[in-house]
Amino acid sequence: MIAELGHYALILSFCLALLLSVVPLLGAWWQDEVWMRFSRPLALTQVVLVFASFVALTTCFLIDDFSVQYVAGHSNSLLPWYYKMSAVWGGHEGSLLLWALILAGWTAAVARFSRQLPLPMISRVLGVLGIVNIGFLSFILLTSNPFNRYLPNFPPDGVDLNPLLQDFGLIVHPPMLYMGYVGFSVAFAFAIAALLSGRLDATWARWSRPWTTVAWAFLTLGISLGSWWAYYELGWGGWWFWDPVENASLMPWLAGTALMHSLAVTEKRGVFKSWTVLLAIFTFSLSLLGTFLVRSGILTSVHAFASDPERGRYVLMLLLITIGGSLLIYALRAPVVMSRIGFSERSREIFLLLNNIILMVATLTVLGGTLFPLGAEYFGYEVSVGAPYFNLMFAFLVPLLVLIMGVGIYSQWKDTKPGVLVRKIPLLAVVSLPVSLLVPWLYGEMAFLAVVGVFIATWLTMATARDVIQKSSSKKGYIRGWLKTSRSFKGMVLGHLGLAVTIMGATIVSHYNVEKDVRMEPGTIVTVAGYQLELVKFDKYRGPNFLSERAEVRVRNSAGREVSTLFPEKRRYTVSGSVMTEAGIDPGLFRDVYVSMGELVADDAWAMRVQYKPLVRWLWLGSIFMGWGGLLAVADSRYRVRLRQRLGNDTRKLEAEVGITGKAAPFARGEAG
Repeated sequence: MIAELGHYALILSFCLALLLSVVPLLGAWWQDEVWMRFSRPLALTQVVLVFASFVALTTCFLIDDFSVQYVAGHSNSLLPWYYKMSAVWGGHEGSLLLWALILAGWTAAVARFSRQLPLPMISRVLGVLGIVNIGFLSFILLTSNPFNRYLPNFPPDGVDLNPLLQDFGLIVHPPMLYMGYVGFSVAFAFAIAALLSGRLDATWARWSRPWTTVAWAFLTLGISLGSWWAYYELGWGGWWFWDPVENASLMPWLAGTALMHSLAVTEKRGVFKSWTVLLAIFTFSLSLLGTFLVRSGILTSVHAFASDPERGRYVLMLLLITIGGSLLIYALRAPVVMSRIGFSERSREIFLLLNNIILMVATLTVLGGTLFPLGAEYFGYEVSVGAPYFNLMFAFLVPLLVLIMGVGIYSQWKDTKPGVLVRKIPLLAVVSLPVSLLVPWLYGEMAFLAVVGVFIATWLTMATARDVIQKSSSKKGYIRGWLKTSRSFKGMVLGHLGLAVTIMGATIVSHYNVEKDVRMEPGTIVTVAGYQLELVKFDKYRGPNFLSERAEVRVRNSAGREVSTLFPEKRRYTVSGSVMTEAGIDPGLFRDVYVSMGELVADDAWAMRVQYKPLVRWLWLGSIFMGWGGLLAVADSRYRVRLRQRLGNDTRKLEAEVGITGKAAPFARGEAG
């Protein structure tokens, strides 16, 4: 009965999504206030129904209702309760329901926290989000229903959750990643709504910018969590493999970074309007492309969810409709939204434009490297595009991006005196160059790319630090001056420092990682990067649904002092028979000592992999800084001031800014607005 109630709630939510996609848009078209006022209640009611459906599926997992096909395929009575809850999104159908819940949640959040927006604009935004909701809810109901039952007979127990997913990473990574993926639908909806209204101005950018920044922050943290999960769970110690599904999350992040900065220019100066709209469309389209790659079955990956071509065709159709429809609207409205404001080649606008171009080149690089092998395979050719290609391209693009960022920090809007920039660059170089030579020398090898990586990380750090000092200068001291700066500025500083920290970590761990594959038995001592690792013993351990061979490894530093004891494992899950590696890690701010078990080579000896990974934690520390910076920027006071309060009681000014005249909508009349 619980599954039927969940299915029924999902059907009702689909019906409300239909109404949300039609009634508010028609109301905005006809300027009918009654119809437009239906948008918020519809959005808020829909999220309640989707949440009820999600709770119903979760309940089926917790009570071990194996008559539900999805539960039987992804759970087991021996599975711990917390993994039963995360197993809800551990497969294709449940992960889509989570996606639909988060999408409905974003839609309701826009309805709830955008009350300062004019009614026609919010009606258009929610109407577009309603159309997106229709796409995913129909996908679930028609091809991926998680509430299907085995009738009349059903298995007495489930086949268990994939052992790879029986981890804390499954609990936090997919929800965080989906919050970023789906969040870009709000930027997309604002862009389409602005095109329909015929007005792309600073006000539209101000409305859209905080939603875009929040989505970007969640996606940053989601990608970071996925990297961290792969690092400790897969047993090989890598943090990024350029897997096609990993690339599917990186592409919208790169495009979203460009969109976030382009919105800033549109808000501040009223330029890049058409470019910003295209970025919003492209970013959300890349999110849908990632869904297609994961769920179509055309990829073989540990991250892939489904292998049903019918589902792949459905997502592909949804992707084509989204791209084709939005570009058609853009083509019809582009002539009336062109920017007519000029700017100097030395202005902040030009630096942000250059950064946007580099980010889009990087996005297209990843897109081409990911899709080209698939296209070649379709025509009968075997082509492999792997890490060497991506590493080479990003080794060129990232330094170029960061160098421009470091100079662009000191530029001004409209125009910048050449002398200002000329005075800053030599000082940045004077500080960055010695550091870039010293750090690789301390690690014992002067690798060229390591020097470049340290140089650009230091360059960005020094440029950001000097900007902070300059803007925090106050008669009462730098600390008080820093505290008085806006949260938007603090968020930008954290974001830039986070990028510098991530680059430093990626550079050092990539070039100075030490790895040894050794045969170890009790009493064996292995030395790696000055650390002594002694294997004390092997023992057996029984978990809730697995049996484990576990090693005890003591780690001593160069002075002979014991710093930690590690317990790497080799687990065999009793239901599926799958074997998984659990690494033993001694974490630290400046290094990790990493031990994983391979295969049994003798009665009491195992092949072991021992690694020393310098600054690997900086990868995720920098990502936390970036995500934190994005969320802090959204807390800026200007995003909390109501639009009508900002403009006072000048109703005519408000109407002119957002395009409300009380007459027929500009798009309906075919006017320029």
